[in-house]
Amino acid sequence: MFLSKLSRQIIARPAIKPAFTRSLTATATVKRCLTEQPLYRQNGHRFYSTKQQKATPPPPPQTFTWKSAVVLAITAVGLVVYFRGEKEKLRAQKAKRERDTIKAMGRPHIGQPFELFNVNENKRTTSEELMNGQFTMIYFGFTHCPDICPEELDKMAEVVDAVKEEYGDNVLTPVFITCDPLRDTAEVVREYVQDFHPDLVGFTGSPEELKQVARSYRVYSYTPPNVSVDDDYLVDHSIFIYLMDPQGKFIDCYARDTTSDEVLHSFKNYMKDYLQDGGKLKSMK
Repeated sequence: MFLSKLSRQIIARPAIKPAFTRSLTATATVKRCLTEQPLYRQNGHRFYSTKQQKATPPPPPQTFTWKSAVVLAITAVGLVVYFRGEKEKLRAQKAKRERDTIKAMGRPHIGQPFELFNVNENKRTTSEELMNGQFTMIYFGFTHCPDICPEELDKMAEVVDAVKEEYGDNVLTPVFITCDPLRDTAEVVREYVQDFHPDLVGFTGSPEELKQVARSYRVYSYTPPNVSVDDDYLVDHSIFIYLMDPQGKFIDCYARDTTSDEVLHSFKNYMKDYLQDGGKLKSMK
């Protein structure tokens, strides 16, 4: 089949790119010239590489440094101190509400005025003389007690020493009242109390007097029947330390499982309330 002359000319003519294709190519070249650095220059001409350079990824961010560790540690310490302070504040507020409730409802009628033989001064002394102008802690026991009484008297001695160190003398006086009049004579009690604290005041008396005082403080005690001075027996009794205010009124009592630190903390709160209510102490005169 023979082609015409016009057809042969069209086939032999080179293809011409459309105008928009040339425009896109020129735009890409200009963009590459503006963004890429030339490999070299010669006679004022710039020559570029046709190879695509891979971009170097940025280094990963440091999520934990020594500075962040210091900030974290300081923050943690601050939170611990803050929450500990808040916990202590809430505990103090709760204790204050409990004391206010007791004050509003009235304290139990524990303890009545008494007169017993004071082994420290070797004379009979009334409770008004003893308690006037100072707080007192009273414990009922017996000198032949093997373990419990010495532990409780040591606890009282620790509290008294702490109070004296912070507030001085004539603020809190410890008292021991025997439940065993048969064996606990004045000489025996005097020697006994000196082993625990120089401020510890010992009291003894007749069986009837001691029973009446113990009953007023709701103290239970039991001595085996038909015993003599020479017998080795134990006196069963309740184990409490009684806190009395400078007017001889009952404030609180502490069982055996109460630590000396807890007793001291409680006493300081009661003393603070007493002074805020206008109370006076002998040491403040």
